[in-house]
Amino acid sequence: MKAPVSWIKEYVDLPAEVTTEALTDRLTALGLKLEAIESAGAGIEGPLVIGRVLTMDPEPQKNGKTINWCTVDVGDANGTGEPQGIVCGAHNFAPGDLVVVVLPGGVLPGGFAISARKTYGHLSAGMICSARELGLGEDHDGIIVLPADAGEPGTPAFDLLGLGEEVIEFEINPDRAYALSLRGIAREAALGFDLSYHDPAQRDVPLPNDAGHPVRLEDAEGCPVFVARTVRGVDPTAPTPEWMSRRLQQAGVRSISLAVDVTNYVMLELGQPIHAYDRARLQGPIVVRRARAGEKLTTLDDVVRVLDPEDLLITDESGPIGLAGVMGGATTEVSESTTDIVVEAAHFQPTSIFRTQRRHKLPSEASKRFERGVDPLLPPIAADRVVELLVELGGGTAEDGVTVAGEFPRPWQVSMPVDLPAELSGIEIDQETTVRSLTAIGAQVSVADGMVTAIVPTYRPDLSDPHDLVEEVVRIVGYDRVPSVLPRRATGHGLTRSQRLRRRVGRTLAGAGCVEVVSFPFVGAGDFDALGLPDDDRLRSTVRLANPLSSEQPAYTTTLLPGLLQAAARNVGRGAVGVSLFETGTVAFPSGEAAPIYGVDRRPTEAELRKLLDALPHQPLHLAVVLAGERERAGWWGEGRQAGWAEAIDLVRRLGAELGVQVETANSARMPWHPGRCAVVSVAGVELGHAGELHPRVCQAYGLPPRAAAFELDLDLLLEQTPAVTEGPVFSTLPVAKEDVALLVDAEVTVAAVEAALREGAGDLLESVRLFDVYTGQQVGEGKKSLAFALRFRAADRTLTEADTGAARDAAVARAAELTGAVQR
Repeated sequence: MKAPVSWIKEYVDLPAEVTTEALTDRLTALGLKLEAIESAGAGIEGPLVIGRVLTMDPEPQKNGKTINWCTVDVGDANGTGEPQGIVCGAHNFAPGDLVVVVLPGGVLPGGFAISARKTYGHLSAGMICSARELGLGEDHDGIIVLPADAGEPGTPAFDLLGLGEEVIEFEINPDRAYALSLRGIAREAALGFDLSYHDPAQRDVPLPNDAGHPVRLEDAEGCPVFVARTVRGVDPTAPTPEWMSRRLQQAGVRSISLAVDVTNYVMLELGQPIHAYDRARLQGPIVVRRARAGEKLTTLDDVVRVLDPEDLLITDESGPIGLAGVMGGATTEVSESTTDIVVEAAHFQPTSIFRTQRRHKLPSEASKRFERGVDPLLPPIAADRVVELLVELGGGTAEDGVTVAGEFPRPWQVSMPVDLPAELSGIEIDQETTVRSLTAIGAQVSVADGMVTAIVPTYRPDLSDPHDLVEEVVRIVGYDRVPSVLPRRATGHGLTRSQRLRRRVGRTLAGAGCVEVVSFPFVGAGDFDALGLPDDDRLRSTVRLANPLSSEQPAYTTTLLPGLLQAAARNVGRGAVGVSLFETGTVAFPSGEAAPIYGVDRRPTEAELRKLLDALPHQPLHLAVVLAGERERAGWWGEGRQAGWAEAIDLVRRLGAELGVQVETANSARMPWHPGRCAVVSVAGVELGHAGELHPRVCQAYGLPPRAAAFELDLDLLLEQTPAVTEGPVFSTLPVAKEDVALLVDAEVTVAAVEAALREGAGDLLESVRLFDVYTGQQVGEGKKSLAFALRFRAADRTLTEADTGAARDAAVARAAELTGAVQR
């Protein structure tokens, strides 16, 4: 919102010593964030005067362009009193017009120096200026033509054009909708400096009667109040006065025509959007209703819009003539021939306007105000102000008819304890300060039984809670007075068990050289195709998004691997010789139930809540890791090592050891893993996920090095299997007894099965078991393999004898033979 300082000063008597910087500092402290301070025509130097065009001779050029050789009367400003010869490329003026001329020696914004120079065969001594050349706007279609009474030739034009006037631009928060007007900004200025305030909305308006243009409200919720006034006999050629067009330009609004400019001016002045209709084009009464199926409307931007049944419309007997609170229709637009004007000033429900402009992607100055909340008492005031200006500036006649359809919303009240502002802010705020602050914003305040009750002013729809009143009091008293106090110790017991375990998992993976990443959790059919998933795979059953970021990824993911593999491939593609990435995140599986939709007028019952919860997708927390390329670098110490399936399995086992659970693995076949190098991971019989080497087609699809490995686990299930208390390692001063065994088994028997059998048979004396060699070849026979294990035994209370360790070893081998068919070599 741009606000000229001179316009603000019309409504609040700012002392001369209050600079623009001081004003913006105080307004920022009150909640109006400063964006910029602009000065119209900054950088202009030298003679800038009014000139009268005496002659204008068009001269076509060889390049197809036509220039005008003009003589311009600039009075005595050029030192000779003789007309000035100037070449001008614009054509929107004529002999006799008053224009703005910068003479040689002048400087325009941007350091553009003006001098007499030879151009197009003439000595052009100066320039006839456009608004953009003077830094007054972006209009470069033609030069500035001044009103006939603007002044005598040679008169300086600085004051006439408002050059040097300062304009403040604010960023207005959604809850400060009142500040999207000069009325609101001036009120804040008066509040900030404790000055008197001249409310431009304080005016007597005529009482409603039955003689005005007929209006019918079929949707009183969407449009509680609609005011219509009619002005006849407006001169369509009447120009917008220079003071008004200058203020519109300073506020960032382009001047169009008198009728349109007046409505824009009043909107900026009061904050109430206005719309003007050509009375001759209206057919019958104005009706406010919702759209019907199949209806269309051509808006003022000449776009044909298909309407939604939720759109609130302004209609007449011909059909829709405007999107209520957003943009008018082309069929009733005020044109250069309009003489009779119907003025609309209405109040619309904010949510309806917001949804309509979002639905049609049609933000406007009107919708920006309505969707934030406009003072519902403004419509008759704003309509009367527009009528006044059209009569005064356009020579029109106001009809006696005043239409007011609907009822004005009643004011509401909010109560709070007297000491609440002091309690929440830490500032010593007494009852008198609270009452004075709330009264200053326009509230009617009363105090009884330790409670402050405020009847909220209608321009503040955001004040609906006791804490809103506290904010108003504190911002007026001053946020800078809020003391700096160390926060009190947080209640509770710190992190939850789940949070501690998740952090332990992250530290374990980070300690193993993995880097955590966060990827977008959205997928499409192409992602599942790249993973090689069959058509009936459960991972393809996804939750589709109502408004996806990309049409190619319209669903929430069921696996973390697509995003993680893309991140790994991106790093490899940018020169990384090896990547180790991990990610934790939720995935979603559809419940198969449709979510019921309940109203917001009451709290759902317990049964209704259960139905809602049952319809929610299942959203487990997953953990995934991708290892690709070099796991250990080559160097003077020897060759490097490539990441592979064994790395992935080892990381899973490290996580299990850190969490105090026994991880079990078994052969499996599951895309996107290699069918011969994939393991299903489980704990206590509960399947958690898969780990192993990625399928070659998957590596190729994502651009990863061959033999890249990955695993994905259901982290929620893993944490559920984690014991409440994880036992730490036990250290003994007694010596360890070492036994090695080599077992011959069938090739399809897994190491995990043999290891589990050894643990079971060895008993309590077994401290650890570790595979240290695998051999296949002619010596063991086809279809066989030899597994060598290092068994370590220790007792807590004695030194083990050779007989003790031998018996434990034989028991372990016997159990392995019984369960897996192993034969000791």
